Amino acid sequence: MFFLEYNSNLTHFLGDILDYTRQGLEAIVDDEVTKRFTSAEEMAVWNLLTRTQQQHEYFSIRITLLWLFGFCVRYFILFPFRLCLFILGIFWTLGSVVFLKYFPIQDAKSRYGFYINIVLHRILSRVFSAVITYHNTEYRAKRGSICVANHTSPIDVIILSTDNCFSMIGQQHGGFFGMMQRTLSQTATHIWFDRSEAKDRHMVAEKMREHVKNKNNFPILIFPEGTCINNTSVMMFKKGCFEITEAPIYPVAIKYDNRFGDAFWNSSKHGILQYLILMMTSWAIVVDIYYLPPMTIEPNETSVDFARRVKAAIAQQGGFVDLEWDGGLKRALPKADFKAEEQRKFYEMLKTE
Repeated sequence: MFFLEYNSNLTHFLGDILDYTRQGLEAIVDDEVTKRFTSAEEMAVWNLLTRTQQQHEYFSIRITLLWLFGFCVRYFILFPFRLCLFILGIFWTLGSVVFLKYFPIQDAKSRYGFYINIVLHRILSRVFSAVITYHNTEYRAKRGSICVANHTSPIDVIILSTDNCFSMIGQQHGGFFGMMQRTLSQTATHIWFDRSEAKDRHMVAEKMREHVKNKNNFPILIFPEGTCINNTSVMMFKKGCFEITEAPIYPVAIKYDNRFGDAFWNSSKHGILQYLILMMTSWAIVVDIYYLPPMTIEPNETSVDFARRVKAAIAQQGGFVDLEWDGGLKRALPKADFKAEEQRKFYEMLKTE
């Protein structure tokens, strides 16, 4: 009798953790989170054009010869030409800054800065042979607003800036990137922070509020995911920019077509220089830009709920999987808050039983 009672209690205790065990095994078999930023979206059949993780070029002699021909075209014809375009873009930026610095009419600097930025990013888009299709351009972000988009690649900024001029926000860098930041700041009002200031969320939010209050400033471009995702899903949006109620939010869905080249940046596998070379040796970067109607926070809606609503709209328009996971899991373990929340749910379940 004692053995039967003990066995019944043991079965009851094991039943309490059975759901968590099943979820853990499912996560191991098919991890829906880390695969979104550790591997590119693979094509079912190789089309002899895009790069893949599988060695399709070794299937036969004929395919190997075709792949070798494409390799020679990409690296010995396209790459040198695109490198010259990249250098041209750098000289265009430097020359434009000198022009604006000594331009006598101050009021016209913003207008000229707009066209200088557009031309610059259109030159840089040619470096990747970008083929861009814009949809619903009547919803293009206006001055004194905030534009948010899903994030796949560092070239997202270039892609979006071929059709509109944006104010960037980010950390200050040294070296070449620092020089480019200081140069671009002459053509538009950007918001750069040093590392100590970037950790102060209130200071960042206050500078953004001051920026959007001036309706002559370009819209701020933000990628709320905070990391690059492989263009199959949209992960949790950070709530920072959604706490700013002084300006509308203009959502944008960026959908890449990987048949000619995959724009996803796996930063754990490729450095920024290696990634740029990969992009410059791709056949083309084909992308669709979907502008969505502006959105504002509703009464009694929290910034977290507002961020989720904007994210859901982008996911629906771009055909992405809408995930609630934090993209920060790419570089760090789950936060203690996630663990505490799961522990609280488990406690509530036991208390109810």
